[in-house]
Amino acid sequence: MCPQAAAGGGRAAPRHRSVCRLLTRRAHGFYARDAGVAHRQNLGLLRQIMCQTGIFLYGLELLMSNAHKKLCEQFIPLTFQESTKFKNVWTTHSASPIAYERGRIYLDNYQCCISSIAQEPRILYEKPKCSKSEKIEDALLLECPLGEMLPSPSDYKPSLIVLTVQNWLLRLSADSGEILEKIYLAGSFCKFRYLSWDIPQEVMVIKSAQNKLPAAARQAGIQQSILFYLAVFQVLPLSFIGMLEINKKIFGNSVTDVAVSNGILIVMYSMGLVRLYNFQAISEQFMEQPFDLGHEFNWNGQVGVVGKYPFGLPCNIKITDTPPLLFEASSLENAFQIGGYPWHYIITPNKKKHKGVFHICSLKDNALAKNGIQDMKCCSLEPDWIYFHPDMSGRIIHVGPNLIKVLKLKEVKNNTDQTEVAEDFTIVANRENCVNNSVTVTASGRVVKKRFNLLDDDPEQETFKIVDYEDELDLLSTVAVTQIGADGRAHLDFHCNEHGILLKSIPLLESWDVTYSHEVYVDKDLVLHIEQKPNRRFSCYVYQMVCDTAKDDECSSHEKTERVFCKKGGRIFEYI
Repeated sequence: MCPQAAAGGGRAAPRHRSVCRLLTRRAHGFYARDAGVAHRQNLGLLRQIMCQTGIFLYGLELLMSNAHKKLCEQFIPLTFQESTKFKNVWTTHSASPIAYERGRIYLDNYQCCISSIAQEPRILYEKPKCSKSEKIEDALLLECPLGEMLPSPSDYKPSLIVLTVQNWLLRLSADSGEILEKIYLAGSFCKFRYLSWDIPQEVMVIKSAQNKLPAAARQAGIQQSILFYLAVFQVLPLSFIGMLEINKKIFGNSVTDVAVSNGILIVMYSMGLVRLYNFQAISEQFMEQPFDLGHEFNWNGQVGVVGKYPFGLPCNIKITDTPPLLFEASSLENAFQIGGYPWHYIITPNKKKHKGVFHICSLKDNALAKNGIQDMKCCSLEPDWIYFHPDMSGRIIHVGPNLIKVLKLKEVKNNTDQTEVAEDFTIVANRENCVNNSVTVTASGRVVKKRFNLLDDDPEQETFKIVDYEDELDLLSTVAVTQIGADGRAHLDFHCNEHGILLKSIPLLESWDVTYSHEVYVDKDLVLHIEQKPNRRFSCYVYQMVCDTAKDDECSSHEKTERVFCKKGGRIFEYI
């Protein structure tokens, strides 16, 4: 509404002042009609609806709390209705691995793509079965960057970067499977196998399998100095940065693995040593000649086109001397992580007796933080694990069989140069009904002593198996499992990421066998459970948020329910 003069003779504020105030607020991110603000408000509403338990909430007002110094969500109740729940809407099975990316389920080695958004499976595309020579080794989802002009209209839509067994790099339309770009990487001298992000959605790294000579060649005394090849690309538009080799003459004989992440070349050694190098400095110092995809080149006596068969890509980054070392650390099984604020790293002392013990140290001076030794003293088959929280808060998540500890780094009182590891909150497994007495008395009065105690991750006790973070809804999700006999039961819980309060618990209807491999994805109002059974049998269970009604109560129990089978595109789907 335009400002008008008040009836009592007051005057409207000058327009230029309002505009200046608006521009200032917009520069600081306070523009109320900005698409990002609306999106965040919608996600806040969705989070509340997902976690509601008996009240339908309407409207959102963002307030700043001085007490907690954080955004609080205040909702206005409209009317009481049933709560929401997650329902297993359909299930499918496959004889090959199942992958999930942003609302799309990929089967048959990425030859079939199914939308997971609708309550019924919708096949986006299904391609003919490929030969072994066209098998896809790895894939990454590529999404359009915001605020950039791109050369092709297809660049503005999501696409899938795939790597084939014959060293072809393909960019496919995520919705149709159409080949948008095709790049030949290299001949038979190396086998590229892995795709990863150096900088997510900006710089991509393609890594080869480790070069190993045949046994006969090794017995003949032939030496193999090149261990790995790395090819680096800028994405959208796809452009070639360079290819380099990891040579044992430069980096040493005991190199076991290599990676590039956030501009850092990470080299791992068999004795647990991890060394970090500046990858950008390496590429600038040792780049012999830059090349563009699709351009002709004359390289080492070969004439061809960059990225075309049979020449592929030139190895144009030749490391001739050991680059300057940024940092090195020794850790059991090369386990090494950097994060937090100020920068810290996490290692396990490089001795087997220290497995399950984690040291949190300052990256600045290698000093161990106060309370920096984290040890849950678990007696379990599977070890506990620790990592920096992916929400960029600088916190640390430590997961044990029955306990999740969220830790934070803070300055030591009266000593700003030292950092202390403090507990932010904990999440404890529900083991109230678990009785593990070492001495029991029978009905006849006979005293029986147990010769052993249960492990901390004994299947008959509720045990944490998966902990993940849903960044768009700011929820910490956990999967806890209890298995009695052959029947295992799991539930997915949503916790407040700020304080760890339990907001919602979702029972997973299918039996959960702790000896199988499991993946659980939470994507807004969608939950997917992908299970790998023996003999290469894979299953995908799709859950969607629905309004909880009495009619559906029986479907949310673990009792056997009637299932309907439907065939689409030659594939069988199960409905409840």
